Amino acid sequence: MDINAVKSSYKIWAPVYDKTFGAITTVGRKRAIGHINSRQGKVLEVGVGTGLSLKHYKPHLQITGIDVSPHMLAKARKKVAKRGLSHVKDIQEMDARAMKLPDNHFDTVVAMYLVSVVPDPELVVAEMTRVCKPGGEVLIVNHFAREKGALSVVEKAFAPFANKIGWHSDFSIHRILGEDDLSVQGQSKLPPLGMFTFLRMEKQGGNARLN
Repeated sequence: MDINAVKSSYKIWAPVYDKTFGAITTVGRKRAIGHINSRQGKVLEVGVGTGLSLKHYKPHLQITGIDVSPHMLAKARKKVAKRGLSHVKDIQEMDARAMKLPDNHFDTVVAMYLVSVVPDPELVVAEMTRVCKPGGEVLIVNHFAREKGALSVVEKAFAPFANKIGWHSDFSIHRILGEDDLSVQGQSKLPPLGMFTFLRMEKQGGNARLN
């Protein structure tokens, strides 16, 4: 899936995203944000989309959101303005594969329902790692392909249609576990039906954990 296909797909999805896929992913999103809310400092949400998550962050955090889709970001900015979300410090249009953000800057970096819809997910995770502080956390919520069973057959069948449906149904978790600086701290299944996974990783090099 190339970047133009992503932009085209989310231009179509933007008007209806909140009430369709956004509704399906509400529980998983809240679970991840509940964990983030127990932490401190600066948070980067990669693929902030229409800003569905922004109202759920606690005000003691400093939130930055980035996304490649201007149509999605327009909706996110409206939410920030309408709700007066002063803890949301910045919303930027940006390619997650080459973030214009400083090294070792954020205490928590999160990507929810993103890595299977972007080109070069390995580069995205590398960038998430780069901008995360040592001792900070990189969090990913996503669907990962099953290795066996009837559903794995269905996932493989839909794989050729990635550019049309907007995500890779056969995306393997192993594609994002190659960063030497990240250590997996936890992995749990999320609704509906355990279809999604919440993956917690810590960036090595810090003396203290930020939880």
